Amino acid sequence: MKLGFLFPGQGAQRVGMLDDLGDRSAVVGRRFEEASEALGFDLAKMVRQGPQEALNSTENTQPALLAASVALYDLWRESGGAAPTWLAGHSLGEYSALTVAGVLEFAAAARLVHERGKLMQQAVPAGEGRMAAIIGLEDAAIAECCAAVAGVVAPANYNSPGQVVIAGETSAVAAAIAACTEAGARRAVPLDVSVPSHCPLMQPAAERLGALLDAATLKDADIPVVQNVSAEATREASVIRANLLRQLVAPVRWAQSVSSMASAGVDTFVECGPGNVLAGLMRRIDRQLAVHGIGAADGFDAALAALPA
Repeated sequence: MKLGFLFPGQGAQRVGMLDDLGDRSAVVGRRFEEASEALGFDLAKMVRQGPQEALNSTENTQPALLAASVALYDLWRESGGAAPTWLAGHSLGEYSALTVAGVLEFAAAARLVHERGKLMQQAVPAGEGRMAAIIGLEDAAIAECCAAVAGVVAPANYNSPGQVVIAGETSAVAAAIAACTEAGARRAVPLDVSVPSHCPLMQPAAERLGALLDAATLKDADIPVVQNVSAEATREASVIRANLLRQLVAPVRWAQSVSSMASAGVDTFVECGPGNVLAGLMRRIDRQLAVHGIGAADGFDAALAALPA
């Protein structure tokens, strides 16, 4: 068996996440406290008590999800769970994967994604950017619809066959939704997000993130990580650094990333983070692949029984 671990991105956060697992080991609380110390504010309390609005703010969401995902991985390994042979993370989740792989030290990763979140929020004024999920239309047709309308809009997440998220200027996204609907899309769902991620509007954030990445210490990965922009596995720190910079302005090739892992023989996956969004996408990408969610106690226990070390 080849085991792949998948780490979720923004949208998976919720107040009280991992509460039902935190009593099992000090490792869960310790990761949240380490993140709080690194950031200089009580992120652990925000995760435990909210309010949800504060947790949903991008600069808080990113380190909170990183801490939750890494803590969950620590608990999995401490509890006797099998070690993964490949890793991948969706958008922000790529930083969780890289931390688990030893590329980034945890406190440094928490500070980095906190700043990344602030840069992303600053890049586009509130109300001027939008994202929407287009469902039931071929990838190429969606890209053509985006290219045909005025303004900045482009595919941002290739999540699964028949589901692509687009991002860009508010008016351009609205025009692209109309074009996709006319082209035969089954549904178009505007997303409740404040930042149009993974599109050219993030270029100002990418330029400033570049300086942070240049200053950061990145090591070669202990475990291969499939990166969003290439859908290919790498261990090389220099490649990882360049791809993290491109990630802000280029689409997340998630369906292709999962397919790349499956082609390499990965047949079993674990969603290592709160929620089950990635498990849902997995079923749309390839129903033959086994996937376990470990973000809650019942799923954690079932996966641990199925996948011992």
